[in-house]
Amino acid sequence: MSNRKTLEEQLEDTVKKQEQLKAREKELRHKYNEVERKKRNKRLVEMGIIVETFLGRPSVDEDKERLKNFLKLQEQNGTFFSRFMNKDEVQKGGSE
Repeated sequence: MSNRKTLEEQLEDTVKKQEQLKAREKELRHKYNEVERKKRNKRLVEMGIIVETFLGRPSVDEDKERLKNFLKLQEQNGTFFSRFMNKDEVQKGGSE
């Protein structure tokens, strides 16, 4: 008897490997999405900390709408916020 696999056995092995690769891909995508979600959550928390620092108090639910309206007004009056935030180099106040 020959040690060579039949074409049918080779095909079965290939299908099995494909299934394993698809499972691995799904696992890696899940891990990647989890890492990206954690990064985003960290950024959002940091932005909230900055807002509360300037407020000088903990934020309340009403502050979300106020901030949204303020930023919307800034954009309507000349896209001040987005232009500043989208600058290539972020200027650091007094650090140079």
